[in-house]
Amino acid sequence: MKRLPPPLLALAAGFAQRALTPDASPPSAVNAVTRNPMYVGMAGLLVANAVRRGAWAGLLPVAAFVLVIDRLQITAEESALLANFGADYDAYLASVPRWLDRRSLAIGH
Repeated sequence: MKRLPPPLLALAAGFAQRALTPDASPPSAVNAVTRNPMYVGMAGLLVANAVRRGAWAGLLPVAAFVLVIDRLQITAEESALLANFGADYDAYLASVPRWLDRRSLAIGH
C-alpha cells in the first residue's frame, strides 16, 4: 500500500482544522500567543530532536539556546521595538508573553 508523504498529511490536517474550527482570533493570531513564535518554533524543533536522540543530555543545548536567545537576542530586539513603537509596544509587552505561559492557552476563550 502506497503511503502519503507526511508534509502532505500535515497540510491536509491544517485544512481540516480550518474547516472544523471557527476563526475566533485576530489575523495575527500567532503573535497573540507569543511575542517570539520563530524562537518558540526553533526551541520546539530542538526539543523534538533531543527526544528523537533519546538522551536527557540532548536537552542541555536547548536550554543554552533558550538562555542565549532570551538574554541577548530578544532583549536587543525588544529595546529596538520599544524605541520605535513606544506605548503601543509597551502595551503589547504587557499582554503577550515572551515565550509561552498560561495566557497563551487563553487565546480565543
